[in-house]
Amino acid sequence: MATVILGVCGSIAAYKAADVASRLVKMGHEVHCVCTPTALRFVSPLTLMTLSRNPVISSFDDETGSWVPVHIDLAQRASVLAIVAATANTMACMAHGLAPNALTSLYLANRAPVLIFPAMNGNMWNHPATQKNASVLLGREKHRIVGPDDAGMLACGAEGQGRLVPVERIVDEILRELS
Repeated sequence: MATVILGVCGSIAAYKAADVASRLVKMGHEVHCVCTPTALRFVSPLTLMTLSRNPVISSFDDETGSWVPVHIDLAQRASVLAIVAATANTMACMAHGLAPNALTSLYLANRAPVLIFPAMNGNMWNHPATQKNASVLLGREKHRIVGPDDAGMLACGAEGQGRLVPVERIVDEILRELS
């Protein structure tokens, strides 16, 4: 089966990454979660590790035990990199080639297809800077952005665009990319 790198960002929707990981593992895929430090304020490494059946990487301090840095090893083994609950910050780092954490460093080393599933306040998503960053990412080979959903109640209490697409769609898009 495939090796799925599940990048998890610091959005309230990060908890849904656990369900994505669980479903992919049940289908027989190897799942590795690489989290931004802020993601761990929303979902615990123990949850992601238990459901993915692999250690969670969130810091360069986690990269012990091998002479090859884990973020490089995972990037080389990836069949797909799926960024779930992609924040405006992570998308900006990716668009501009910044690597302040293990996830964005892995992104720069990655050559597998990249699926980006945004989740953020609608005003943040529609801001010209975020839209420009999304455009830059879409212009790259093997990059797709799925979402955000057009309408719904957001965590901030606002109604509108910005919600993470449903978990079923995330899994379907990952499987589509792998086929």
